[in-house]
Amino acid sequence: MHDIVLIGAGRIGAVHAAHIARHPGLRLAVVADIDPAAAQALASRHGAQAMAPDAALAVPGLAGAVIASPTALHAPQTLAAAARGLAVLCEKPLALDLAVAQQALAGLEAQGARVLMGFNRRHDPDFAALRAALAAGRIGALETLHIISHDPAPPSPAYVATSGGLFRDMVIHDFDMARWLLEEEPVAVLAATACLVDPAIGAAGDVDTAKTILRTASGRLAVISSSRRSGYGYDQRIEAFGASGALRVGNVAQNRVEHWGAQGASEAPFLDFFLDRYAAAFAAQIDHFAQVIAGAPPLVTAADGLRALRLAQAAQESAQTGAFVSV
Repeated sequence: MHDIVLIGAGRIGAVHAAHIARHPGLRLAVVADIDPAAAQALASRHGAQAMAPDAALAVPGLAGAVIASPTALHAPQTLAAAARGLAVLCEKPLALDLAVAQQALAGLEAQGARVLMGFNRRHDPDFAALRAALAAGRIGALETLHIISHDPAPPSPAYVATSGGLFRDMVIHDFDMARWLLEEEPVAVLAATACLVDPAIGAAGDVDTAKTILRTASGRLAVISSSRRSGYGYDQRIEAFGASGALRVGNVAQNRVEHWGAQGASEAPFLDFFLDRYAAAFAAQIDHFAQVIAGAPPLVTAADGLRALRLAQAAQESAQTGAFVSV
């Protein structure tokens, strides 16, 4: 049984806590947060100890740390946990600033750290099956990707103001997914943005809608559609087009019941948000983290986190200049 410290008792921290508590090989030993009341509430729910973040990493007997704190703390807390010899699961992004992320990666590599980046979608069973089908040559040589990621409703302006922006906060998942499926690094990025959903998001200095094109050295293209509001549920689709066919992962509905009647056909709504849509992915991510603690190489590394962040920065620059940006 491996003891785990969770740093961050917010929404995503609560998700990780529940999956750690259910895992047969892990024990949630400590929950830490800068808000003592939040740490205590989550710790009490799972029979863990609550304490401050700095003290939590010094608890003897720990095997792993899950970093689910505010983004500005990801890099220093990951470095501190790695320095104590812990395997680390760090939520995305590694940092908001590319230079900070580069410095953190250098420090982690110097330590020989075992870091799993929290790009949970790589662990989604459907997306993993899509990648396996691509690798098996089901559609021949991959030529283009189409990734759609539309949230059901916009976040609060207060969240937007500290999130790092649409590309670093939201689209970064799709940048990682595109890299993973293309199996080739994008070398150029073109992005167009708008504020069409909520004027308050624009007032907070961000955008809520984007279309992004990634181009690889061989000419493969990935198109990413991003929106803070769909109006019809959590829209998560991927289409892959190859020389001899196409592969598609569609949306997941709340159930599979369809109704056919005189007025036409209808089916259940899509799942509401990422907590439901990616529940299996979060569970599989914790399973994989247990393997990383035991010595397995992480599926998604801190270097992957840096590359996705680099694409996010390039997209931001492209949106401002209106031109392709080299990566």
